[in-house]
Amino acid sequence: MSAIHEPVSLTRDVIGVLIPQGTKVELPEGAHAQITQALGGSFTVQVEGHLFRIEGKDADAIGQQIVKGPEIAADASDEDIEKAVWDQLKTCYDPEIPVDIVELGLVYECRIETLDPGKRRANVRMTLTAPGCGMGDILVADVKSKVEQIPTIVESDVELVFDPPWNQTMMSEAAKLATGMF
Repeated sequence: MSAIHEPVSLTRDVIGVLIPQGTKVELPEGAHAQITQALGGSFTVQVEGHLFRIEGKDADAIGQQIVKGPEIAADASDEDIEKAVWDQLKTCYDPEIPVDIVELGLVYECRIETLDPGKRRANVRMTLTAPGCGMGDILVADVKSKVEQIPTIVESDVELVFDPPWNQTMMSEAAKLATGMF
């Protein structure tokens, strides 16, 4: 496995998401990249002066290991599942900020709803640091994907809201220290 900031060559073609525009781009096998962030199972890489987000399922293309989803006891309660959802949300990162979306204060609500015995839906309300952020759809998809990895979660509804608007006071103390925004 390569260390952060160590150059790597792509071992196969892979789709990267251009940051901050959110445009999907095919990066070719053999392209030279530098991993600038490896948090929550996804990666930010720099290729030819541009930053791209590489999904965790494609980690092998940059010489990294694919992260497995959470394991939950078969008799887990709704409270256990809600805790697991919050834990998964803490593995979702803005590709430009090395702080998870929970610590950034982007998650406003998380509710678990029982659908049928052994089947649940997670309802998440979240926002972005800026309403025009091109990575919004990517972050929402990341949240849905990670939440739906939890056993018994068969659906997730991730609603992107902008009221109340996000501001720096919503960040945890740890996030403020990590970003220098105190």
